[in-house]
Amino acid sequence: MSQDLILHLKGVYFDEIQSGVKHFEYRLTTPYWKERLIGRTYRNVIFCKGYPARDDETMRLVRPYCGYDIQTLTHPHFGEEPVTVFAIRTTGESQP
Repeated sequence: MSQDLILHLKGVYFDEIQSGVKHFEYRLTTPYWKERLIGRTYRNVIFCKGYPARDDETMRLVRPYCGYDIQTLTHPHFGEEPVTVFAIRTTGESQP
């Protein structure tokens, strides 16, 4: 049986995913994330707004896991230089 991938997010990113504005959640291609993502499949990806209480479902979004892309981007969260990231899909729909 597949596991779920749990990602803890800042509120702004959680809200963007919930509203449908954000189509990818980014993680740097570090050894930690390579081990968690490459060659693995998950049943669902669970986006958590921070670290919610166990019974607080309003702070969780459960979506089918639809994989990731490798992208290079510049984002204030990662600094001024372009970085390579795992772009984890936030919905099962076609991505722009």
